[in-house]
Amino acid sequence: MDEFDTLTPPENTPLKPSQQARQWAMLCHLAAFAGLVVPFGNLLGPLIVWQLEKDIDPFVDAQGKEALNFQISVAIAVMVCFMLMLLVIGFPLLALVSIGALVLSIIGGLKANEGVAYRYPFTWRLVK
Repeated sequence: MDEFDTLTPPENTPLKPSQQARQWAMLCHLAAFAGLVVPFGNLLGPLIVWQLEKDIDPFVDAQGKEALNFQISVAIAVMVCFMLMLLVIGFPLLALVSIGALVLSIIGGLKANEGVAYRYPFTWRLVK
């Protein structure tokens, strides 16, 4: 049992997010993949989905903030990696940050779809 299981209410309780809320929360996490197509899409995707749907359920609001905070943290880490490319260490760090962001975004989306309140590691929570 991991530490986040205690945040998830049992099945068939009124505290369990609805299927619609879980899908919107999942989309908040997975909207970061817009960054593969649109510059700054990794920030704009979660921001737009969160702003449009945050009022339907507190779960969507919380997961939207979490996804946005993670993508802001990733953007800051990528900028630091670009600066460190002058010292060559930035290249492997950029690969590590990119792969980590990809994997953690997928995990966040899957957990949100299960109704689990997922918290990203290594995240500055700037949006409250």
